[in-house]
Amino acid sequence: MKKNMITGSKLWSIAMITSLLAACSSPATTSTTANAATSTTGTTKTVSVSEQTSVKYADLVSLDADDTNISWSEADSTAIKLNGTTATVTGSGAKAANGSVTITEAGTYVLSGELTDGQIVVNVADKGTVHLVLNGATIHDNDSAAIYIQKAGKAVITLEKGTKNTVSDGKTYVYADATTDEPDAAIFSKADLTFNGAGQLTVTGNYNEGITSKDDLKIISGNIRVKAADDGIKGKDMVAIQAGTITIEAEGDGIKSTNDTDTTKGFVAIAGGTFDIQSGNDGIQAETALVTDGGTYNIVTAGGSANAPAKVEEGPFGGGGGGWGGGTPPTDMGTPPDGEPPADMPEMPNNSGTNAGANTNGTTSSSANTTATANTDTNADADTATTATESTSAKALKAGTDLTVNGGTYTIDSMDDSLHSNNNVTVNDGTFNIESGDDGIHADQELTINGGTITIAKSYEGLEGAIITLNDGDVDVTASDDGVNAAGGETETAASTDRATTATDAATASNISVTETTGTTSTTDQASQGTATTQQGRGPGGMGAASSNNEFHINGGTLTVNAGGDGLDSNGSINMTGGTVIVNGPTDNGNGALDYDGTFEISGGYLVAAGSSGMAQGTSDASTQNTIVMTFPSTQKAGTLVHVQDSEGNNILTFAPAKDYQTVVVSSPDLAKDGSYVIYSGGTSTGKAVDGLYTDGTYSGGTQVVAFQSTSNVTWVNESGVTTANSGMGGPGGGRGQGGFGGGRNRTQSGTTSESTGTTDAAK
Repeated sequence: MKKNMITGSKLWSIAMITSLLAACSSPATTSTTANAATSTTGTTKTVSVSEQTSVKYADLVSLDADDTNISWSEADSTAIKLNGTTATVTGSGAKAANGSVTITEAGTYVLSGELTDGQIVVNVADKGTVHLVLNGATIHDNDSAAIYIQKAGKAVITLEKGTKNTVSDGKTYVYADATTDEPDAAIFSKADLTFNGAGQLTVTGNYNEGITSKDDLKIISGNIRVKAADDGIKGKDMVAIQAGTITIEAEGDGIKSTNDTDTTKGFVAIAGGTFDIQSGNDGIQAETALVTDGGTYNIVTAGGSANAPAKVEEGPFGGGGGGWGGGTPPTDMGTPPDGEPPADMPEMPNNSGTNAGANTNGTTSSSANTTATANTDTNADADTATTATESTSAKALKAGTDLTVNGGTYTIDSMDDSLHSNNNVTVNDGTFNIESGDDGIHADQELTINGGTITIAKSYEGLEGAIITLNDGDVDVTASDDGVNAAGGETETAASTDRATTATDAATASNISVTETTGTTSTTDQASQGTATTQQGRGPGGMGAASSNNEFHINGGTLTVNAGGDGLDSNGSINMTGGTVIVNGPTDNGNGALDYDGTFEISGGYLVAAGSSGMAQGTSDASTQNTIVMTFPSTQKAGTLVHVQDSEGNNILTFAPAKDYQTVVVSSPDLAKDGSYVIYSGGTSTGKAVDGLYTDGTYSGGTQVVAFQSTSNVTWVNESGVTTANSGMGGPGGGRGQGGFGGGRNRTQSGTTSESTGTTDAAK
């Protein structure tokens, strides 16, 4: 998140420059690199299994014999031969009249031929199952649904193997009266509707939607292509897809469920299949839960991330108060006296010295809503109040309650969030290649990653949630603002309890099996962190406070971040017990590679974070694993190696940051509290770099910057040696608890990107 840091104070600037002016010393000796990024798991935090991780397709969807039945015979079925504007019926249970065919009895009906302007109507009073076999059928109705299931216990449409079938409607419907608005899709059903078979079906919804069921909609198999003026495939109570090849081009949502009155319904569950979705609004949207077990997905929403509106940071200051947490910048970086603003600092907006109504740093946008080029629904569901917020959403995967991904391959280019939940997101496995115009993965509440390979090549913020937990997996994030942002969420215990109770009731009612998995979600006691412990290293003054509701937990896996704003940002605390974390950026002094309001306690794993020095933070003094924070006398160019070795020449760090940097934070199980270390700049390594980090080979040719002996578990150093961390004023960042001059920060969207000049850093 951008914090426009004021740099106008001459005393502040001179103090910083003076503290950094010193020459680097002799060339380095050679050093063999070995296992620099070895992950060690600590045991100082209590973790519990996330109850969201076990939900799968089979927990939500049950199939009966009719759903999977694709067999038929001439002797046991009624043949319907379509011919222009007429049809011939051979057998019982159906009649042709006035260009349409009406089916009134349960049974199997085999359709072939072409109906140029007519309708297949199913109206079975006894609620039996009607089995329609499309055996090379083309059906078009100029002014209504081509296939209309008015009444039945269930309708099953089988796509006969080796056949091509087409269903379409006209652009204008004729209804009985002004109060009637159904049907409104080329294939429309008021009963449960299932598709199966190995044939092909092309559906064109020229009026509104392609395929709609007012009850359950299931796709067992088949090759289905849908083009729709609004939503492509819609089921009210559920959309369940077991397999198949599905291609959708929709002006509205690609696939959606709509029941918002029953928490056990309104979900989308996908076991597998191949999906190619281009939508004007959401790609796949569930009113309640969205679960994907597998499949291959190519999803583009609203033309892709290139169509996202520019994000503009309003200020002139970042939200909340500044302040460096535990392990604060050294005294010799300079601090205005008594934590007061420099004399030439501009006044706060409205000449106010308070921060009334200001957002904290990393304040989450619930992202329910980008308005740029997303299409607006013109045909609201008859039984669902469609809001403006829903109609302008352009997310790829979106859940109203919980989004669970158990596997699959996802290629996403979304104008809005790529993965989004109004509650929790859980990723257990899968391969993701994401380009997002907003957040890569966003959860209003908990975001838990238990596995998978996630590459977010483009985003505004990479990972965002009130509580973020990385248990395993490989995550690579590129973000124009924060790489990881733990912010937002419920602010009152009662509200959280109510939501949790509702979710539990829904899971029970829908027969969701909740079982333990190997993934863990930390549940630490934040009460103490919101009091005395959050003040560690904090300065006087301050507008805004740490949010004890926000947490970022790293228990395993790998996380690589390239951020334009903060690398790792938490409005509360960060806790790391294992895994490997690499942070590149930011380059401006209004953000930091690490930005937290409470504490950053590390007890295991490997951390390296390179970025600017103005808002730099290290880990907290309460950590059980040791950390070095090195500030160079000047900005180092991207790719310039930074090398840390102990007194015996053992490699601690050999790293080539991807962006310009001045401060490097490294924490490793190999660092000792009273160890002797040497830091070098430049040089080369014969090893192989992964995300800039060398874990083998020999380092040589660098210039020694400083040799020192660590004095605590968080040791701050510059070219002169060990420095002491002060507890002076906090920086002018967003929501950093104590200290600082941060003002309210609101993120808005427009068609242009504004940049500030003069004494503030450019807003990005």
